Amino acid sequence: MEAEPEQKQVPGFSLPSIHDNPVGWGPCAVPEQFKDIPYQPFSNNDRLGKVADWSGNLYQDKRSANKYGGVYGLGGQEYAYHHNEDESSFQLVDTTKTVRPPYQRNKMRLSQQKIRRDREKREERRLGGRQQTAKSKQRERDRFRQHQKKFSGRYGYHYDKGPTNVKIRQPSVQVSPDWKVEEEIEFSRLTKLNYKPEEAEELHICGSVGYYDTSKEKRITLKNPLPLQTYNRVFHKVSTTDDPIIRKFAKDGSCNVFATDRILATLMTCARSKYPWDIVVVRIGKLLFFDKRDDSNLDLLTVNETAKDSPVDDDALNNPTSLGEEATCINQNFSQQMLMDGHNYQLKNPNPFAGDEEEEVASVAYRYLRWKIGGNNLLVRCEHDAIMPLTGGSKAFINIKALNEWDNKRTSDTIDWRRRLDSQKGAILATELKNNSCKIAKWALCSVLAGSSFIKFGYVSRVSMLDSSRHEILGVQHVKPVELAAQMTLDVGNAWGILHAIIDTCQKLPVNSGQSETKYFILKDPNKPVLRIYNVPQGESEESGGSEESSSEEDKDDA
Repeated sequence: MEAEPEQKQVPGFSLPSIHDNPVGWGPCAVPEQFKDIPYQPFSNNDRLGKVADWSGNLYQDKRSANKYGGVYGLGGQEYAYHHNEDESSFQLVDTTKTVRPPYQRNKMRLSQQKIRRDREKREERRLGGRQQTAKSKQRERDRFRQHQKKFSGRYGYHYDKGPTNVKIRQPSVQVSPDWKVEEEIEFSRLTKLNYKPEEAEELHICGSVGYYDTSKEKRITLKNPLPLQTYNRVFHKVSTTDDPIIRKFAKDGSCNVFATDRILATLMTCARSKYPWDIVVVRIGKLLFFDKRDDSNLDLLTVNETAKDSPVDDDALNNPTSLGEEATCINQNFSQQMLMDGHNYQLKNPNPFAGDEEEEVASVAYRYLRWKIGGNNLLVRCEHDAIMPLTGGSKAFINIKALNEWDNKRTSDTIDWRRRLDSQKGAILATELKNNSCKIAKWALCSVLAGSSFIKFGYVSRVSMLDSSRHEILGVQHVKPVELAAQMTLDVGNAWGILHAIIDTCQKLPVNSGQSETKYFILKDPNKPVLRIYNVPQGESEESGGSEESSSEEDKDDA
């Protein structure tokens, strides 16, 4: 018989029991292995509580009392330990400092403040309610400041203090109601202008300058300062229309726009200025003269004009006018003290403004340069303060300027020169560039216009901060005008663009009918970054222009 084939064994499979929940999902009953085990229900949005909390809820802040609470109540209640028997022999001693909740803190301080205010009120009633004492007023102001500081820092808002350091300045010249506004130029319109003129042509040079003393500069240190001396020399500040050289070129017709370097620098840096100023524009036929009044403040230097906390008029010693006169006097004396005694360099032509031979004229060289700007020929009188010998036998014209320290504790960002000048000269110069941006920009542009090779900066400080008559030279530093302009972000092309736009605007202004000349005033608004050009009637110009009328009469004859 044949053997029967072996049958393969198939693994068994038992169908698990399925519990049907007709009203929902999940098990219908608790499994046997999980019976009688405590269970705390929770929600997915609940926070996880503490593993152990020894302080309990005694010292917990009321604002966070339900921090770990959920939809089913406080978490962990099912697993909380409950001691049924009282152990009188056991006592827990807590040596930690009790932390009070915020609503109970400073309770003693508040009560003391209340007692002090009640005492001040009783004192005020005793005086008949007529006035508070100065002490109580000061305390009230201090409490208000503390309250203001506390709540502004905690809750992120600030009381409206109003504009800080708002200085209402007066215009440099009184505007008459008869003056007509011909043009109004906002400074924001001048920032994108750009112009590059051709190289200047020298038409005339005159004057006499002294040689710069480099050995004297090397001897000046913080440990060996040099007292600033006073020189009785004449500094001529001749206006445009009173210059005989400018009149000669106006007569021959080689130029049609005339100005001095300081007037042009004021116009080219007008966007940096904060103080008010004014420039007289006289138009005679096709000739245009940019001039100044006799009592103008253009020749007066400014101090901390662009600083965050500029000088105020209330200070008798350090008001803007007194500081400007002090700075101007320092610059004049410093420029003469740094020269060699008895050594002068005579130029081709003599000084045209020196009248009396007995008077001692300050060292200065005048260069009359002509630029072609669009369809106008601009003649500018530029100045050099000294001449400096260079290696190889050549010579270079330079300008000498002084930065003065008047109060090292008045401004928050000022560095004490007498302690830090040797080690932080760069930081001190950067601070001066920020606080006197307009003044130093004018110096840089005047040197660029004149073609000076260097600017010598002297650091001059008061011997006593309460005395503005005695000063000492603490150090000297030189810089190239172009590099100085780049350091203070002064765009020379933008400055030429501003000047070009102002000249074109003045050329297009209307001429007063029946008058041989028309006078305008360019005024910097005392409180806004705006330039306004006013048309001045004939009668008003005689009152406001001063001695320009006499010189204008001669210019009319020349024209």
